[in-house]
Amino acid sequence: MFNNIFLLFNLGTGEILIIVFVVLLLFGGKKIPELMRGLGKGVRSFKEGMEDIKNEIERPVSNEPKKSDSSAADTKKD
Repeated sequence: MFNNIFLLFNLGTGEILIIVFVVLLLFGGKKIPELMRGLGKGVRSFKEGMEDIKNEIERPVSNEPKKSDSSAADTKKD
């Protein structure tokens, strides 16, 4: 089963040329740059979102009390 899936994505030069030709027929030459620009913006936005998530995960939590603050608070209560 997995062999069939891997063979599905094994495209040769002829297959790629046919796909490009069909895309040209469907969308026309003027529409393709707009499609590629939109695709590029989408990929860029996705990468920025992934980077933001990575930074949020790796950023240390700044709301934790410091040890010196908690010990000072304990002495004030006495």
